[in-house]
Amino acid sequence: MNELPEIDNFQYIFHNDIPLIDTRAPIEFKRGAFPNTLNMPLMNDEERHLVGLDYKNNGRNSAIDLGYRLVSGDIKMNRMDVWLDFVRKHPNGALFCFRGGLRSEIAQKWIFDSSGIKYPRVKGGYKNMRRYLTKELEQLINLKNLLIIGGQTGCGKTLLLNQLENSIDLEKLANHRGSAFGQNIFPQPTQIAFENALAIELIHKKNEPILILEDEGNNIGRVYLPANLKNKSMQSDLIILCASLEERIQLSLKTYVIDMLDNFRNNNKTDGFKQFSNYWKNSLMKIQKRLGSLRYKFLLEMLNSALERHHEHAEIDQYIPLIKALLTDYYDPMYDYQISKKRNRILFQGDSKAVIDFIKD
Repeated sequence: MNELPEIDNFQYIFHNDIPLIDTRAPIEFKRGAFPNTLNMPLMNDEERHLVGLDYKNNGRNSAIDLGYRLVSGDIKMNRMDVWLDFVRKHPNGALFCFRGGLRSEIAQKWIFDSSGIKYPRVKGGYKNMRRYLTKELEQLINLKNLLIIGGQTGCGKTLLLNQLENSIDLEKLANHRGSAFGQNIFPQPTQIAFENALAIELIHKKNEPILILEDEGNNIGRVYLPANLKNKSMQSDLIILCASLEERIQLSLKTYVIDMLDNFRNNNKTDGFKQFSNYWKNSLMKIQKRLGSLRYKFLLEMLNSALERHHEHAEIDQYIPLIKALLTDYYDPMYDYQISKKRNRILFQGDSKAVIDFIKD
């Protein structure tokens, strides 16, 4: 078993997006994981729990014996089939467990015994990779010069970032657009998974002298920006992306109505529109206190009318006055207040083309 290969070049693993098998139990994977990784556990949560109890009560050897009994026969063959399918699809990949110990060694040996393939395992496993990424995250943030893109809600900051090679889309990594209406159909990553993904993005952009980020608050949904990144962002030059109110309404209509409904329906053919309706109603409810009861009631009536028209006649024009009211009465005053505290940092402002030209010059 010890003759099978190990890999400990974490820079190589993450810079090249090496496909990884995570043999930890699902409960461990859910707490924190890496991009480009699939959870293919040696033991499921219940099996892991039973082995853990046996280890506590009877010692290591007894626990190992129990593990072999639990993962045997058809269970073993099914798990090996999944691993072997991954190995054949990703011959340049690797596997790991929490510390690079027994679980990944067993999986590695079973793969070799079944196929003759010497599939490498990561030395030190998840723990060492997480430690490496935490260190890289702190060091790379401290080394980088940042340029921050700000602008009113709906002006197209994300679209702009995606046109620039030296940018990082924090909201994409957080799976949230950073506002009351910012949630997506799938859950956000854990804080650990977000930090892992951000560290890997920084590794990818290691040779970029300047990184461009969107102006964010302390958190994006329920994940928080690392403190040193937030502090550095608050001291960096700011570029303001400008767009007309009509442009912002149309972009918001596409993002929060057309695209969101498509996402819900693609995920759930039967109840997609119902889920879309609940998304809008729940999002509006989040800002009820700030709107005030009368304003909230008025906007909710507008929303219900727009949803009914949309559902019955496939028409979306009734969302336009609602979006306009949200932008001008809710989001713009908050933006005006926030930007008033940052005016000394503004380096340039203009529309998308002007901003891109300025950055590329």
